[in-house]
Amino acid sequence: MDYGEYKSLLVEKSGSVLKIRLNKPESRNAMDKEMRADMEKVLGSLSEDPQIRALILTGVGKAFCAGGDVRTMQVPMPDLVGRKRLKGFHGWLKTLINLEIPVIAAVNGVAAGAGCSLAMASDVIIAAEDARFIHSFVKIGLIPDGGSLYFLPRLVGLPRAKELMFSGRTVEASEALAIGLVNKVVPADQLMPTVEALAGELAQSAGKAIALTKRLLNLSMSSDLESILEFEALGQDICFGTEDFKEGRNAFLEKRKPVFE
Repeated sequence: MDYGEYKSLLVEKSGSVLKIRLNKPESRNAMDKEMRADMEKVLGSLSEDPQIRALILTGVGKAFCAGGDVRTMQVPMPDLVGRKRLKGFHGWLKTLINLEIPVIAAVNGVAAGAGCSLAMASDVIIAAEDARFIHSFVKIGLIPDGGSLYFLPRLVGLPRAKELMFSGRTVEASEALAIGLVNKVVPADQLMPTVEALAGELAQSAGKAIALTKRLLNLSMSSDLESILEFEALGQDICFGTEDFKEGRNAFLEKRKPVFE
């Protein structure tokens, strides 16, 4: 599939891995209307591309994403315009969350506001040592958006999420790792090699098993144990009928590395 060119994104396909780089370094990759439209388009195409088995999100320049472009926010905003603006963002954000492939955020600098939300909507977050995370909404009189109110307390716990959102303070990469906000911190010059190696490894995994595991993990955050056990049994039943299971089982017994389709 040809993903074409975008004004606010750089999209690169390498084998079964797709890399999306937010490309507005002059505004620290703040999300304006153009970028939101480009993200909606490219993610819509990605969800229909069976060749892609892992996605990398990162930013061009010294920032991952500075959040929403404050310059485009009207003051005051007419009734329901703010809601419409957020619902548009939520549309493609849900597409990202529901992709049946691993999504890795390579946080190469500041991730503020909705940029922090975007990172947390990914499945794995790898941060450079100079990355910073800021739930900065309160500093301009707004509540957190982009799913932050859902993701942050699940990652770091409710009391710490309240403190970070109430204060809007900066969280350095080392603290983000300590509190469970990110999976790993690496030197800045090792960020992309580390993320690309992980994406390549995940892209070679059993795709059906990854997709079902991701779906059920997402469901587990709002389900009871009995429901998850039933979903687990149904999901395993599906996996037992796949070529990937046949290959994985045979490779295990033959003591070799599996080659999944």
